[in-house]
Amino acid sequence: MSQAESITKSDSIEKQKLRVWLRLLKVTRTIEAELRERFRREFSSTLPRFDVLAALDRAPDGLKMSQLSSVLKVSNGNVTGIIDRQVKDELVVRVPVGGDKRAMMVKLTDAGKAHFTEMAAAHKKWLDELMSDTDADDAAQLIDLLDHIGCEKGDNL
Repeated sequence: MSQAESITKSDSIEKQKLRVWLRLLKVTRTIEAELRERFRREFSSTLPRFDVLAALDRAPDGLKMSQLSSVLKVSNGNVTGIIDRQVKDELVVRVPVGGDKRAMMVKLTDAGKAHFTEMAAAHKKWLDELMSDTDADDAAQLIDLLDHIGCEKGDNL
């Protein structure tokens, strides 16, 4: 293969990868916008609030604020505002961490668990609707293909 052919092929692959990235971004933004609207309309809530409840649901013993920020990949400041609102709504409680007067553990309340269960069922239904043209084989193939993209090593999405 000549150098000119090699450059053309490389350029073509780079363009294809750019198209893949733009398509992933478009699909993600479209689905995310619809989920945000549905959470707002049906639960008077937001996607980040749902994400916090989901993270806490996966940690029945609760999470320190710093752990929650790490799980959600956002700053402590972002999480604090959401937690303040969820404490006010009695969905979560802050519990002092023994031995560290500054650290707080955040846990779902019974009301928070019930609210999350309802939201999670709706979220699952909405995703099923939004991806109704994707069958099990397509989903498996997409997951396999996306596993080849160089995300953080060891980050099993």
